[in-house]
Amino acid sequence: MFNETTISFIGGGNMGEAMIKGILKRGLVSPEQIIVSEPRPERCDELHRLYGVRVTCDNRAATREADILVLSIKPQVLNKVMDEIHLDLDPTALVLSIIAGARIKVLTHGLQHAAVVRSMPNTPGQFGAGMTVWTCTPHVSEKQRLQAQQILQALGKEIWVEEEEYLDMATALSGTGPAYVFLFIEALIDAGVHMGFARHIAEQLVLQTIEGSLTVVKEMNRHPATLRNMVTSPGGTSAAALYELEKGGFRTILSKAIFAAYRRSVELGDAAEAKLTS
Repeated sequence: MFNETTISFIGGGNMGEAMIKGILKRGLVSPEQIIVSEPRPERCDELHRLYGVRVTCDNRAATREADILVLSIKPQVLNKVMDEIHLDLDPTALVLSIIAGARIKVLTHGLQHAAVVRSMPNTPGQFGAGMTVWTCTPHVSEKQRLQAQQILQALGKEIWVEEEEYLDMATALSGTGPAYVFLFIEALIDAGVHMGFARHIAEQLVLQTIEGSLTVVKEMNRHPATLRNMVTSPGGTSAAALYELEKGGFRTILSKAIFAAYRRSVELGDAAEAKLTS
């Protein structure tokens, strides 16, 4: 699948490194088949030392050798990078973007290139436990789709969707989702400390409870409402706590937060597209 394939990364940050680590762990390619272009020489040295990959500070040089070009840069520098590299991109290459909010229209226009995969990974992908939603243009071949799928699986699980609009939804739900979970964890730990636990004990109780609850959901394969009812005795402690959560609008405020993230994702995509005609 990846014989004699060169994968070039424009950007060697956390998510780019996570993909490199996962790709090598799965044995998809050898270190010599990966090129990372990163503006910081010290970061180049670190990635070469850790993974044995080829490194450069020249985006154009990395692009020229790429059979698969992974864009793992910040959205703020995307237009500058596309202006820099589009003339060096092989017409048969696959472009795989993990840039939040960068729509296919912006990528194909800026790179003057048709075969593009757009994906939305999330933070747990840094540890191979992520969730990535992706889509692609009709110009991506079947082989390239399989290659993209295997590369994204290096970050964890992946789901392909036919319509690009689902990427904005995924940004709000799974892309931003870890922030909601982290806040929930923080609130539980703080409540434990407020009751009188030492913080390190409260943290241990909360983290193991969440990890165990996820195991129950996965192993029992039953609706969360059913599982919640199973642990809620009439007149018990769970019933008292859940009553306060419902009275406080827990579901409603969480839903509003997710829709706020969705609207913001759409706005950022619209703004990027508007620059094409300005």
